[in-house]
Amino acid sequence: MRSFRLLGIGLVCAVLTACEEKAEVAPPPQQVRTVTAAAARYQPGAEITGEVKARVQTELSFRVSGRVLERKVEVGSHVRAGDVLARLNDTEQQADVSVARAALESAQAVVAERKLAFDRARSLLQSEAVPRAMFDDAQKELLSAQASLEAAEAALAMAEDALSYTELKATADGIITARGIEAGQVVSAAQSSFTLAHDGPRDAVFDVFEAFFLDGQPLNEVDVAPVSDPSLDIHARIREVSPVIDTKAGTIRIKVALQGGAPWPLGTPVVGKLRAAPRDGIVLPYTAIASAEGEAAVWLVNTQNQSVSLRKISVGRYRQSDFVVTGGVAEHDLIVTEGGKFLKEGQAVAWEGK
Repeated sequence: MRSFRLLGIGLVCAVLTACEEKAEVAPPPQQVRTVTAAAARYQPGAEITGEVKARVQTELSFRVSGRVLERKVEVGSHVRAGDVLARLNDTEQQADVSVARAALESAQAVVAERKLAFDRARSLLQSEAVPRAMFDDAQKELLSAQASLEAAEAALAMAEDALSYTELKATADGIITARGIEAGQVVSAAQSSFTLAHDGPRDAVFDVFEAFFLDGQPLNEVDVAPVSDPSLDIHARIREVSPVIDTKAGTIRIKVALQGGAPWPLGTPVVGKLRAAPRDGIVLPYTAIASAEGEAAVWLVNTQNQSVSLRKISVGRYRQSDFVVTGGVAEHDLIVTEGGKFLKEGQAVAWEGK
């Protein structure tokens, strides 16, 4: 009787073990949501901040060195061509002009004297009262005095030019956007004193990271708007793309022409919407992305055996609410968008989606 009881217990245990093995072999399919991969055209773009600048800017500087006696303008001042912006102490230049003028007057007196002597020698030569040599000497002295007069005139002109260089004048109508001098400061020749933004055409200037150019140059069409009110956007075109990269910032400068004059003042912060040429790809939501050995991947549903596999992909661009796949996924593939965190390679799934 005891042996029959032990046999019954053994049979029950065998049945329970078989049930457990059967449960492990055939787990219920994992519920997931999916999306069908569909080809789509996308247009890479970027919103870059910049500022309004004059198309033509000039660095103004003195042509001689000296101490600044007076500064007549501030940053933001509007000036006209020929307006005096600053003056240097011109005591030395005034003295040079006085010396040069005195030398000129002396040379003029010498020329007048030599001219009288030459005229007298010529009339005496005509009457044969003096030898030819005396006339030749008078002529040589006159020519020498005239050469000295020309040199004195040139020296005076140079001294007057140097005196005029002690006044820094605006070269065109425009606005002072920067200054680098103060009254009492000693400046050297060619040291930048003011930056003059010329009146006329305006540009929106942007410094764009070089990564944006990996897919080629942006399209010429750009939407520009002030940062303070993006709704006031205007349509503009790229006028110039710098051929070199700023090695410090890693950016490339783009200048966008604001046609018909700038609707905003100089220095206004603006945002520009740059776009590249349209491209083909597959757009997926961020919930679909997974990782395979540190690389981007997605879970792909095999509709024949109702299982999933992890597929590495190439991402063309990450966007605000989705990303663009350029390789690893084909059109009409079934991609898991929800429930992927709990999946394993080859796991059976049940899906619903579009």
